[in-house]
Amino acid sequence: MKTEFEQPYWRVYSHIAGVDEVGRGCLAGAVVAAAVVFERGYEPKGILQKVSDSKQLAPALREELADAIKQSAQCYAIAEVSPSEIDRLNIFNATMQAMNRAVESLAPLPDFLFIDGNHFKPMLPIAFETVVKGDSKVFSIAAASILAKDYRDKLMKLLDADYPQYGFANHVGYATREHIDAIKRYGRCAIHRQSFKLKALSEKG
Repeated sequence: MKTEFEQPYWRVYSHIAGVDEVGRGCLAGAVVAAAVVFERGYEPKGILQKVSDSKQLAPALREELADAIKQSAQCYAIAEVSPSEIDRLNIFNATMQAMNRAVESLAPLPDFLFIDGNHFKPMLPIAFETVVKGDSKVFSIAAASILAKDYRDKLMKLLDADYPQYGFANHVGYATREHIDAIKRYGRCAIHRQSFKLKALSEKG
């Protein structure tokens, strides 16, 4: 992936951040967002030419790319919103919170944002554009998706040691058959989102 999408915007803005989140549809764990800024006119070289939608990348390549992004970016930030916050805020607002936290942690602050998806509720007066399927179109969004997913997957694998009966290292919190069967057997644990209802468990929202 190259930076054709960003090029026209660099004529107007100097610090453009790509922003994406992962974990929105999970039953357990935090929702994680990342924001990444590359220097104006940046063109990826070497392994960074393999940057694309994080969901389409093998874990080993995703981890290698995450390290390369951190070394090459002008700045980046990763933020998370906990399961308890998700239950309190609802998943949409929690996702907005995670993305805004990531943006607010950048130094310097960007003057423009590319947001993956079609909705955003900004908490800072920064111009932005939402891009549907942005992680397959916009280099900086794809880079953010890689950082967020690499971070969250590693976090869930660490939590697997505390809750080995749920298989978090395998499904990282998504609603797989393995995960649903474990919830049926053991109930929910402290990192499950209590507000998420499952038809498979005969729960009503």
